[in-house]
Amino acid sequence: MPARHDDPIAAIATAPGRGAVGIVRVSGPSLAALIEAVCGRALEPRQASYLPFRAADGSPIDQGLAIHFPAPHSYTGEDVLELQAHGGPVVLQLLLARCLEAGAENDPATGRPRLAGLRLARPGEFTQRAFLNDKIDLAQAEAIADLIDASTEAAARSAGRSLSGEFSREIHALRDALIHLRMLVEATLDFPDEEIDFLQQADAQGQLESLQQSLAHVLQRARQGALLREGIKVVIAGQPNAGKSSLLNALAGAELAIVTAVPGTTRDVVSQTIQIEGVPLHVIDTAGLRDSQDHVELIGIARAWGQIEQADAVLFLHDLTRLGVADYAAADRAIARGLDEKLPPAVPVIEVWNKLDAVPGGAPAAAEPGDGEDSVFLSALTGAGLDALRRKLLEVAGWQAAPEGVFIARERHVQALRRVQAHLLQGAAHLASRAPVLELLAEELRLAQNALSEITGEFSSDDLLGVIFSSFCIGK
Repeated sequence: MPARHDDPIAAIATAPGRGAVGIVRVSGPSLAALIEAVCGRALEPRQASYLPFRAADGSPIDQGLAIHFPAPHSYTGEDVLELQAHGGPVVLQLLLARCLEAGAENDPATGRPRLAGLRLARPGEFTQRAFLNDKIDLAQAEAIADLIDASTEAAARSAGRSLSGEFSREIHALRDALIHLRMLVEATLDFPDEEIDFLQQADAQGQLESLQQSLAHVLQRARQGALLREGIKVVIAGQPNAGKSSLLNALAGAELAIVTAVPGTTRDVVSQTIQIEGVPLHVIDTAGLRDSQDHVELIGIARAWGQIEQADAVLFLHDLTRLGVADYAAADRAIARGLDEKLPPAVPVIEVWNKLDAVPGGAPAAAEPGDGEDSVFLSALTGAGLDALRRKLLEVAGWQAAPEGVFIARERHVQALRRVQAHLLQGAAHLASRAPVLELLAEELRLAQNALSEITGEFSSDDLLGVIFSSFCIGK
């Protein structure tokens, strides 16, 4: 059965496991009778009270802090009770069970259940209540999950900005400008003989251009925010013994992969997430690409190509000590052809020449097949050239110098903004034509407005909302 949004709900709001403090949260209408049963007395609004949490027979389950947030001044917009107890799993389960039990008990004063229908919250249901009760919009709700899941300091700060409403304010400003322009265009439809002069006097063209410029600025920041949240998948590929595992270890700063002089040591995928200037990069070491008769190695090579096909960027690693060796060069060219066949044109391939420390005189003037601006010469052993590779990775990822105003964003936000951009571009073409088709311009503006509203949840399907909130933790 689908969840009823008016049911009272309860859950453990802290992460599983042991800790000094754990929280049980209840949200619903009029929690006074439940508070009386569990805490033994009424609570002052928004004041922490230290008291025993009572079982049905009056014995204490634990002692801790109880805080009552009366509606509408609470996280969910409903009455909320937070019980802060010791963070043992058994204690918290006992306290949660007591809340559910107390909700079903009859209140002696009324003869009715203290909190009828109280049930366990589903994942993300507290935040969903906050969204449904207009405490936050959808972009802010997603920012809560992103703040919890942030893997870098930059991502956490950006999620905090989105949670405070910075991203939403940008979207609302764009939407308001769109609505104003759409109203202007639709108003002119009532005056067909004067529509061109009317639009010129109102500077519709200037308004549309200003809107496009503002959108481009927001889109650029959203792309940066999505990069902070998602990062990129970087696959290291190349022949055996080119130093792929050594490069992974050097980038990660830890001995993650086994490194030996035996070709084919790496048989399976080894991955590690690193961060460069706050941007997460999911770096994957793969088996050496070559012709082999070893069944196990062939499985590793097949997995390597599978990872390459899913990459956002590929580091094609070469061995400088074998530069000019005919068989080695031929095998590299074969791998290059495979990359061309399997990778979309938009996926960058960075040519990386390793073992610079073993080459007298340093990097050569030219190398195959890595000639050009996308070549990086380095030594995974000494670390020389690693900073250049890090800069190149940020460049291909599309990261720019970390601006303070970046807000966390998701790929769905970026796609919605791109749809807005496309609609505005089409609308500009209608407006600039010799005989402007205002009905089509108005329609493009309406579609652009709907795409913006999807970001903040004012125009979102139940399926989208279900996917977003089900990805949250229970109790959030």
